Amino acid sequence: MKALALVGARQRLAHLDAERAAILRSFPMLRSAASAWEEPARGGQAARGPGPSAATKAAKGRKMTAAQKKAVGVRMKNYWAERKAKEAKKR
Repeated sequence: MKALALVGARQRLAHLDAERAAILRSFPMLRSAASAWEEPARGGQAARGPGPSAATKAAKGRKMTAAQKKAVGVRMKNYWAERKAKEAKKR
């Protein structure tokens, strides 16, 4: 049974390789992007594609200042106080 699965897997991979080649013939500009997917990543793991853009990296690096944190805390305190009062009126 396992031998049949192996034959089927090889046939499927051959079909996928042919389909990939046809796509790359139709869209040659994808060749550079396709090669990025094929290169192994560090640590022996398969590559998952291009990494995050510079904008994404910058967004992750942003931190809230103490004043911004304080303002959020005040807003949330007011929000929950209003919600609690509204709930008390219902009862």
